[in-house]
Amino acid sequence: MTTLFGHRPDGSHLLLAALILASTVALVAMAAFHTWRARRHSNDPPPKDPGSSDPTADGAPGPADGAEAGGGSGGGETVLWRMRTTVRDAPGSLAALCLVIARFRIDILTLQTHPLAEGTVDEFLLRAPASLPSQELTGQIEAAGGTATWIERADTHDLVDTPTRVLSLATRTALDAAELPLALRQLLGRCTIHSLPAVSVTGRPTGQSAPVEGVLEETVMRLRDPSGGVISVERPYLPFTPTEFARARALVELDARLGPRVPRSTDILTLPEGNEITVRRADRSDLAAARAMHDRCSPDTLGLRYHGPVGDADRYLNHLLSPRFGRTLAVQTASGSLVALGHLLWDGDETEVALLVEDDWQRRGIGSELLGRLVQLAEEAGCDSVYAVTQSRNTGMVAAMRALGLPLDYQIEEGTLVITARLSATAAEPTGTTGERAARPSDERTVRPSGPAEGARR
Repeated sequence: MTTLFGHRPDGSHLLLAALILASTVALVAMAAFHTWRARRHSNDPPPKDPGSSDPTADGAPGPADGAEAGGGSGGGETVLWRMRTTVRDAPGSLAALCLVIARFRIDILTLQTHPLAEGTVDEFLLRAPASLPSQELTGQIEAAGGTATWIERADTHDLVDTPTRVLSLATRTALDAAELPLALRQLLGRCTIHSLPAVSVTGRPTGQSAPVEGVLEETVMRLRDPSGGVISVERPYLPFTPTEFARARALVELDARLGPRVPRSTDILTLPEGNEITVRRADRSDLAAARAMHDRCSPDTLGLRYHGPVGDADRYLNHLLSPRFGRTLAVQTASGSLVALGHLLWDGDETEVALLVEDDWQRRGIGSELLGRLVQLAEEAGCDSVYAVTQSRNTGMVAAMRALGLPLDYQIEEGTLVITARLSATAAEPTGTTGERAARPSDERTVRPSGPAEGARR
């Protein structure tokens, strides 16, 4: 071929073109071979160290037994964990943690960073193999440089990203002042929230106050309540970060700017005798009407409700009708009179229910209707249980609690009866999915009598 091309006038050019073409074909063939081989082996496990049978013999922490088979993204049963740890504010500190998480075949779903004066708090939402013990993971995180590591189980509600969750909580707070304590609890996780009034029910100053900017002390934050007093938030083992403190203050400031507010939706119900009543939310604007109802109630009815001198009953109304301490439902007649009140009261980690039905309106199913609605509100708020404090002779309240169809616990001490209802799994469901009790505003319904529970009162 060389001789043939060399004797033609343009032989040298043709020879050079042929050589280039041949080289190109060879390079393309080699590239195709390597691409095919790489794709074929892309899912193969990394080769083991010839000198060791342990794939993590290089000193890096490895997955627990069975973790690889149930990896976060590779099939098998998984669980959600929320993990928080503190690391040095230095290049590579986060990478060291991610290396540990990757070797355990764990997916990082979200990551938040909370800067501190010294160091940074990294908070992860993880999907991990169900077979992986949390102690082993935290131990390896500590070995990789994390300190004060904390971990607990999470659920699908935690999959919402932080900005979306904060905006949702702000919207709920804007619509209903009673949502502020609940919004703070959902924002900050497992914590105890107390609303400490500036004035007691007897009218005496309590001395509870906080500066406008609030106070942050490790596991306790104190925020000035716009309605007076202090909102105290406590977490027994996990210090609050400045970022969390700033978010909480922003929610409280929003509440202060919007002022008193309560949803004004109503339900119209029909009693067995044909009378119509209205069930709606109540607040301090109903104070005068509530006191007038007290005046129409018998001493026995007030005594069963307030467990003290009848003359002190009016003192509690200002506290009970405040949306800061819970939610109140009122029953109003066609003439505009209040004839019943139902209270759902935030009590730290617990939730109390209480009822008062005017004597002339008892035994018509009103007490049972109010109690069912209060339990629904508790479920929607994510409460695990509700309790009622009454007297052992109050058979109406006992019957109403039993009619809920929920598991009940009883405690009796010196004639005082505490009935605790453990709520079902519907507490995690969205609003309006808890069954027949979720009536829409202005729906007309009939209240059916239910025996002794109709006169239920606390």
